[in-house]
Amino acid sequence: MIRNLIVAAALCVSALSAAGAADLTVTVSGIRNASGSVSAGIYDSANSFPKAEEAVVVFRIKARQGSIGFTVRGLAPGHYAVVAYHDENGNGRLDFDPTGAPAEGYGVSNGARNPQVPPEFAKAAFELGDQNKAVTIEIAY
Repeated sequence: MIRNLIVAAALCVSALSAAGAADLTVTVSGIRNASGSVSAGIYDSANSFPKAEEAVVVFRIKARQGSIGFTVRGLAPGHYAVVAYHDENGNGRLDFDPTGAPAEGYGVSNGARNPQVPPEFAKAAFELGDQNKAVTIEIAY
């Protein structure tokens, strides 16, 4: 199942391929249990970040304790940021408590996570050139 999701996402991303395109491997670590799913979004601009509906690529994978990963093939060179969260209750979204703080675990590329304010693209962004790249997103609860 996970393999099928990765293959399907890779096919969808093939339209984004350009000369010098590279693969981005994302590892989401620190997942505390196998409840629900882990969702991740890859963003290419401050204007879209971190709006789920504006992500360049979105993944949703059955959760498992520890780490999971996926690879997006053929991304064009540019600046990207990744947000991932553990949707423990399986309702398809990141839940918030009454104060507006996230109620489920999440992480941001470059460790740019701040529970009091939304993450900033400038702090979360990394450069993807024409060489493959790997990033790790640490989920914190």
